Amino acid sequence: MNKYEQIAQDIYNDIASGKYEPGSQLALEKEMCAQYGVSRITIKRAVDELVKKGLVIKRRGSGTFVKGVLEEDVEDVGMSGQFCGFTNSNKNHSIKSRIIRFEIIHPTKEIAEKLKISEEDFVYDIVRIRYLDDKPANVEYTQMPIDVITGIKHEVLLGSIYAYIQNTLKLQIQSAHRAISADMPTEEERKYLKIEGELPILQVAQVAFLSDGRPFEYSRSRHRADMSSFRAVSIYY
Repeated sequence: MNKYEQIAQDIYNDIASGKYEPGSQLALEKEMCAQYGVSRITIKRAVDELVKKGLVIKRRGSGTFVKGVLEEDVEDVGMSGQFCGFTNSNKNHSIKSRIIRFEIIHPTKEIAEKLKISEEDFVYDIVRIRYLDDKPANVEYTQMPIDVITGIKHEVLLGSIYAYIQNTLKLQIQSAHRAISADMPTEEERKYLKIEGELPILQVAQVAFLSDGRPFEYSRSRHRADMSSFRAVSIYY
């Protein structure tokens, strides 16, 4: 983790803990320079990270102020981007995974474009059922470039892939572009998710990025509508 990222994490922790309340002003740049023993450029990069996360706002001639976001929303935003994966999003529940498919293939043209790779490159092709408290909650269809996310094995898929990426590969997950839509399940998905009758699903399609800007995942998560909810924090400037 770079120095500016460490400083941004420190400030984020202060916001999440309540040290900086909504509407309060952060320390001035020169004060933070003295506190951390770094240049103004480093402090500016740290504050810019918080601006990108929607946690603070810069006011010309006045300083930097904490935005009025609910505490639980601040915790959800986090410092690794505005999403954290199925396992961490449900950390108070029992999470299990059943692997349906795990192969290495060439991506389609559409997937290659999303992942900024060639159709001649290789990707992991992963299908998993994710269980929430022993109940099937969603089916995940995931593709990741093997040159970016290296060394995935069967045992990794039984747990959190994101935890493997961050804790084992030491890569920082930064952000994701998401599209959420309603759909009806396929016959196969009805069996996987034990759906009876007419129950729609919520699909979350996303391209996820590392902190260096590289896309590392294209996925479609197909969730039982009766076991899913999605929350967004909108920040107006």
